Amino acid sequence: MEHWCRIRQRVLRDGVSIRQIQRETGLHFETVKKILTHSSPPEFACPERSQPKIGPYLERISEIIEGDKERPKKQRHTAKRIFERIREEGYAGGYTQVKAAVRERKRLSQEVFVPLIHRPGDAQVDFGEALVKMDGMLRKVMFFAMALPYSDAMFIVAYPRECTETFQDGHVRACAFFEGVPRRISYDNAKTSVSHIVGSRTRKLTDGFLQLQSHYLFEEHFCRVARANEKGVVEGVVKYARQNYFVPVPEVTDFEELNAHLAHRCAEDLGRRLRGKRGTKRQLLEEDRAAFLALPAVPFDACRKASTTADKLSLVRFDSNDYSVPVRFAHHPVVVKGYVDVVRICRKNDIITEHQRLWDQEAIAFHALHYLELLERKPGALDHAKPLKDWKLPECFSLLRARLEREGHARGTREFIRVLRLLEKHPIEKLAKAVDKAMRLRRCTRDVVAQYLYPDEPCCPPTFPLDGREHLQGVCVHTPNLTAYQALLGGLN
Repeated sequence: MEHWCRIRQRVLRDGVSIRQIQRETGLHFETVKKILTHSSPPEFACPERSQPKIGPYLERISEIIEGDKERPKKQRHTAKRIFERIREEGYAGGYTQVKAAVRERKRLSQEVFVPLIHRPGDAQVDFGEALVKMDGMLRKVMFFAMALPYSDAMFIVAYPRECTETFQDGHVRACAFFEGVPRRISYDNAKTSVSHIVGSRTRKLTDGFLQLQSHYLFEEHFCRVARANEKGVVEGVVKYARQNYFVPVPEVTDFEELNAHLAHRCAEDLGRRLRGKRGTKRQLLEEDRAAFLALPAVPFDACRKASTTADKLSLVRFDSNDYSVPVRFAHHPVVVKGYVDVVRICRKNDIITEHQRLWDQEAIAFHALHYLELLERKPGALDHAKPLKDWKLPECFSLLRARLEREGHARGTREFIRVLRLLEKHPIEKLAKAVDKAMRLRRCTRDVVAQYLYPDEPCCPPTFPLDGREHLQGVCVHTPNLTAYQALLGGLN
């Protein structure tokens, strides 16, 4: 460029002739004229060449590339495979022309997007997955993400998997974190919210989604199929959270510890200021909150309900797992409420039992107390009862059973089960102390143990204060004469 500039200065400014420049530089006359005509070297343009061999097949190549858009990415045509196909159809040219044609058509077919405006009060929701070391074991978790595009505030919470109850619980926690309900929320077409897609924009929504929407009253927006760019903000949040909150792999004991860590990181992130924003996320979040809907007065009951019947083993099936109920409810209809952390089993709006939620498949959750009523009628099954297999009782219970069965095996076993049934009303620590006391006094029956569960209370005679009752202070109650009773006793003798 410097050489170009000096030639132009000498000819156009200093009046040096073109022939003089030719003699000094050895350049061709036309080259010097080009330098004088252009202030900088013009870009090189390769002249278009005719393509007699590849030309008739360009439309076929475009057709193959267009058809690939409907197929999985890992099963799309490479340039080499397109070359092999059109060669079978009569193409006589080389691979280089095909590769260039494929590259050009893919470049021209790339989609272009319109920058969108984000208004206060809008939100986007998505799920992501990450690895966590929980209780010493590496496992995959799903995390719910809600992003507010206007302020770029975000909320992340992790769950064992993506399902209706975790989808609902994520909204409950996010709305509590943001202290309000977004007016409009964008989603993809996941099965937790969409049961059927009708056309480009119409959706048949699931009951679980409609219950959530009816409670919070937000407006929904669903992206077109395979158009995740319509909620690109939360897509970026999922990627950011995975790379920053799950790297290195978190080591936690349970989901409670993990989610406390994630909530803390989300709160810290509110102090960050993004490029192009006029304030921190926390400052812009106030404008989002001003556009939010108010939180409902009553919290949303984030659970999945199912009506079923307890079977002959006094088990209720929910989400591929079995949960025990007291045997008196066997063969009875019940309603199961599955929450993120617990499963509650109800009958006529009353909770009859509660279990920790199982997230494995084909597992069983027993409460040993549920089967004691039945074992009292069938004491022979005590040693083989599966619900009692892993039941850890204090040592005093084993000693009590041995002592009772020495006096009579079948009767002693039934009496021991009657003692265990006291756990239906009393904590095991209290019952263990009562059993210890009965063993020391060698009075080992259910009724004696039950008596020791209600210790004697100190006698406190009732008093009747006369403060404020001046009209009663003059009343005099004479001491009764008990000699009359002595006369009655004498008459009996």
